[in-house]
Amino acid sequence: MIAWSLLTLLFCIQDGNGQNISVSQCGPQNMTLNSSDQTILVTWEDDPSCFAVHDLLIYELVVLVADKQVHSDEVAVKPDRIGSTHFWNWTSHLPLQCSSHSVRLSSRYKTYTSPLEQKQTLPGVVNAMEPQVYPRDKVLEVGSRVTFCCVLPAGSTLDKLHMNGYNSSTINTAKISNWTHTLTVVLNEPSKQSCTDVICKSTKHENGACVFVGYPPGDKDLQCETRDLESVECHWKGGRNTGLQTAPTKYKLLGRQCTNESQRRCSQKLKVRAGERNWTLTAENPLGTVKLSDRADLTKRVHMFAPEGLKASAVNARNVSLVWTWTAKQYCNLNLTCQLNVSHSGKNTMSQLVGIGLNFTFLTDLMPNWRYNVAVQCKTTQHFWKWSDWSKSFHFQTKGDVPDALDVWMQKNHTETIITWKRPLANQSHGHIINYTVTWMKRTETEKPSRTTVAHTKHNLSLSLDTTEEYVVTVTARNINGSSLPATIITPQFIPDTTSVNTSWITGINNSFSLSWSASPKASCGYIVDWCPKFGPCIVEWIKVPLHQTNANIVSKRLRGGLRYTLSVYGCTQGAPVLLERREGYASEKRMQNDLFKLEWKQQDSNVEVSWDPVPLTERTAFIQGYILYWSDNNSNNSMVYNVTTGNPETTTLTIRNLKISSYMFTVKALTSVGECGTTSLHATLNSQTDHLVKMIIISLITISILFFIISVICYMHWSCIKQKVCPPIPKPLLTGGWISPTEHSCHSLYVEEFHHSEVDVINIPELRYKSRAPMNGYDSNENVLYVFTPTRRDYYNQLPKNCTPSPILPTTTVPSQSGLPTSPFRSVFPNPTYNLIMEPGYQQYNPEPQRQEGPWCERNSGGYQPQSHTESPTPNQSEEDAVSPMRDTFSSDLLCDSPYILLPQLPSK
Repeated sequence: MIAWSLLTLLFCIQDGNGQNISVSQCGPQNMTLNSSDQTILVTWEDDPSCFAVHDLLIYELVVLVADKQVHSDEVAVKPDRIGSTHFWNWTSHLPLQCSSHSVRLSSRYKTYTSPLEQKQTLPGVVNAMEPQVYPRDKVLEVGSRVTFCCVLPAGSTLDKLHMNGYNSSTINTAKISNWTHTLTVVLNEPSKQSCTDVICKSTKHENGACVFVGYPPGDKDLQCETRDLESVECHWKGGRNTGLQTAPTKYKLLGRQCTNESQRRCSQKLKVRAGERNWTLTAENPLGTVKLSDRADLTKRVHMFAPEGLKASAVNARNVSLVWTWTAKQYCNLNLTCQLNVSHSGKNTMSQLVGIGLNFTFLTDLMPNWRYNVAVQCKTTQHFWKWSDWSKSFHFQTKGDVPDALDVWMQKNHTETIITWKRPLANQSHGHIINYTVTWMKRTETEKPSRTTVAHTKHNLSLSLDTTEEYVVTVTARNINGSSLPATIITPQFIPDTTSVNTSWITGINNSFSLSWSASPKASCGYIVDWCPKFGPCIVEWIKVPLHQTNANIVSKRLRGGLRYTLSVYGCTQGAPVLLERREGYASEKRMQNDLFKLEWKQQDSNVEVSWDPVPLTERTAFIQGYILYWSDNNSNNSMVYNVTTGNPETTTLTIRNLKISSYMFTVKALTSVGECGTTSLHATLNSQTDHLVKMIIISLITISILFFIISVICYMHWSCIKQKVCPPIPKPLLTGGWISPTEHSCHSLYVEEFHHSEVDVINIPELRYKSRAPMNGYDSNENVLYVFTPTRRDYYNQLPKNCTPSPILPTTTVPSQSGLPTSPFRSVFPNPTYNLIMEPGYQQYNPEPQRQEGPWCERNSGGYQPQSHTESPTPNQSEEDAVSPMRDTFSSDLLCDSPYILLPQLPSK
């Protein structure tokens, strides 16, 4: 080939006229067409005639897809490059399988175009048995524009071509030929799974292809260090997830593949020497490559390994020795700084040690019988870079010891002194408490003290001590290791006079008390603050405060909201404690319950006074700062509510003035820091003053009527006794002397009501005057008492007859009485106001039904006494009323006194 070229060159030089003919024949030869993915690679050589060209030689390339020109390009060859192989490549937007790709190659020199032309073709896929989608299994970057094609079998038509996760509005489809269709899409997100499917469906078959969509590597911030001075270790920050699960990023450190790149760390064995150098890391995936570098002197970047084999070489009650080992031998020559983290019961304590090749330490001031956790980390003292990781935690427990001294306090309860102490915590007991020992003795005594043992479950002891003496009381705790130091307290000679200390209020915050007090010269060793509920069972709690401190924050799980507490401040002295101040308050105030008040109301003219009983302290769950009284008119359409308030917590009344006559609702509430509470309401109706007066009159009348009724009932029940006291019996007259004949008639008095005879006494009457009248019936009735007068037998004198008929007696003169009846002349002889009788003649018989009965009367005339030998009946013209009325008038008053009958003598005629 070279020989032919030289001959041709010589020929051209010899024949100057043949020069133009040789250049016109210059063109490409030996053209080849190759492909890689979607890229077409064209290679060719120059024709020997091109050696005559002394200027640029231009090659023109034209790309045809399915016999349609889609691209053209030119390649300029300089004279010194003529005779060498030329290259050109082009990437198609279509996969090469989708359609035939042809390249035409020709040359041009100045104005001469070579007639020589070469053409090569890459055929596409034809005669497929089922739809074929290209490209397949390709890695694509997010944001790129990609065209897919579907090649159909002969005779088939396209039904649907789509890509999963993309809708029709984001893709474009086109038709290249009857059997080839394309889909163009911009990839806007990485594959959600391992890949993204492109589906092609014809009328008969369905097929597809899978592509991988992701990002190129995005790692950054490389940093290198050494762990043992015999290797280098680098780490970096990873970028966003590439989304290429099937094509992960590969890393190389110093050109060597990394094995643990998933942890963003890579190490290589390398002897570390002093001095700076570059450390390079390469990250690569199918979509790109990233190079990271770090320049450093690794002798100043020592990141130590964690200590190993941490253990205790000796364990005592209050100290322990710890040791550990190093995995890197070079650490033994380094100046190290180590930290120890000692933890127990949720508390951490840090301590620091320095030394060459440090690998042990000694812990002191530990608590006996206590469990500890210890961990160690170290670093280089010079050129500090990083702390090592913490070692594995080591657990150990110290040996036991005697308990710590107890915290003792006292409480006065009437005549007893209660010695109480706090239960030792686990870090104070140093083992299980077996029991407590309490001793006490008078401070002035030197004899052996009294002693008693208290079970470990009890933490107080009641002592009956003489309050006039001071006692020294000690308490010790015992476990298997022995007894604690004694805790001592001195009881006072008398119960502190609490009235001499003013009690002030205190308000709690967040269920706690923040207490402060004035410094006292009485306190020589500090202060004691104790607190206890004011009401109910008291379990006293206390804290001890140093002498220089005059405040305390009281926090306890036993504090309850809405419960009133008493807080006392004592001064600690060499003797008994001294009470300095006392407070009362609530750890947190709570609303009081409703219906707290017992309300009463009283109307005074147009004013209303509402009163209530003081609220007991046991029912108060907050400090009462005052009261408010609301009222509203129930009968008014106006919904306004009015109120009156007072800021005096001791007030128990509130007055509303100038109210109109109506019905009201009154509501009382207590004012507290947590709001108005204790709501209690009552309804009241106001009355006018006239209504009030009428009401009082009616009440008075009803009261008088009730009293009169009660008196009447009492009088009725005791009528016999009252009659005996007011109207005693009147004895009958006793007649003596010869002027009365034994055969004369006598008068009988009869109680019709009792239907029996009453006995009478006989009295002497010196003189009786009478006046003759016409005979009348002797029937008279007064209060169901009937008197009947009948004739007396001659053979009966001065005896009690079955029937007594008094003789008619007429007085010589009569004086009208107040009742209109005539006054008897015997009034001067018998001074009985009820004995004013006027006897008139007449006849009356006794009828037990009762009926009027006829019977003889004792007749009298001016000539003297005449015995009755026959019975006279009343005249027809004499009515019953006329017959009864004289006796009614005469004996009405006597019958009220239930007097017995009176036997009157018959007087002889003058």
